[in-house]
Amino acid sequence: MALALETSWLGTLPYGAALERQLAAVEGRRSGGPDRLLLLEHPAVVTLGRSSKAENLRTPRAQLAARGIEVHEIARGGDVTWHGPGQLVGYLVADLAARGAQDVSAWLRGIEASLMEALAELGVPSRRIEGMTGVFVAAPGQPRKIASIGVGLKGWISYHGFALNVTPDLAGFDDIVPCGLSGVTMTSVARELGCALAPGSAEERAFFERSRARVAAAFERALS
Repeated sequence: MALALETSWLGTLPYGAALERQLAAVEGRRSGGPDRLLLLEHPAVVTLGRSSKAENLRTPRAQLAARGIEVHEIARGGDVTWHGPGQLVGYLVADLAARGAQDVSAWLRGIEASLMEALAELGVPSRRIEGMTGVFVAAPGQPRKIASIGVGLKGWISYHGFALNVTPDLAGFDDIVPCGLSGVTMTSVARELGCALAPGSAEERAFFERSRARVAAAFERALS
């Protein structure tokens, strides 16, 4: 029998508040609640995963703080990444043991597959690159990364998840070496489709909502 996946849209949440929601969802799952996909946006924030290297934070923390950008050291895998408005963040809280999926690499590949399915529906062909977790645009030349992925485990319950660049100001990534990958350019759904959208405009919000709906549906098909 398929397990339930409960999808929630949380709007814009500071990183600390979203982490509290994740941890509550983990405890809820441990107590018999459903697997959950928490979808949201963050104000500008930099997060450092377990594998992060100091040199991949290009801008000193004091300068980031002066600009109102928080830095959080967190328990997910991976290196450094940036979150901000226009980026769809998905925190996937799921019991891998209950799903018979006690293979973290296979779980990561499944997250990539759902994102690639959603991107295909949005008109952006995408691909994996061997040895680089995440999703990249299917195009020749320098790799263009459109989604980052990093998960953590509490027991066999996963948390953290993915960040899909839908309409963000990609200059936010200038403060870091994204995911510690030199030679990779960050891109977005809007950029790949040639859409010029004013931040916060009705058109930008509608574009973001269409993308969110495609992503939610792809994960619900895969995990429900």
